[in-house]
Amino acid sequence: MTGLKERLQGDLTAAMKGRDELRAATLRMVLTAVRTEEVSGKAVRELDDAEVVTVLTREAKKRREAADAFDSGGRPDRAERERAEGEVIAGYLPAQLGDDELRDLVAAAIAEIGASGPAAMGQVMKVVTPRTAGRADGGRVAAEVRRQLAG
Repeated sequence: MTGLKERLQGDLTAAMKGRDELRAATLRMVLTAVRTEEVSGKAVRELDDAEVVTVLTREAKKRREAADAFDSGGRPDRAERERAEGEVIAGYLPAQLGDDELRDLVAAAIAEIGASGPAAMGQVMKVVTPRTAGRADGGRVAAEVRRQLAG
């Protein structure tokens, strides 16, 4: 088992012993998503830490989107639960990039490939996305790329 997956499993055990229902349910859900990812495809494989972070990022995004949907649907109780689950997941993700760090990464990528104008957005995103993986939401990265290419 990879280090992050072991940590998730150990924390699940601790949450169950401590009767922390929210944490236990969230970790079960995340570990299920990890196992599902491991058995998808042609052959069963063990995910490395980077792949587990990708799964965690995807699960955190699902929680944010679900919370927004519950808010707009008039279910603040369910929205709060989704946000709480998102906070549990966020504890396992790498620290998010600050606005300054993101701006610098995007500027460096633009300079690296010599991009100019909105038409180069795809090229810049291709360079920036791996550098920000798990550390910044894709929408936030795209907005910063768009802003810098437009200005």
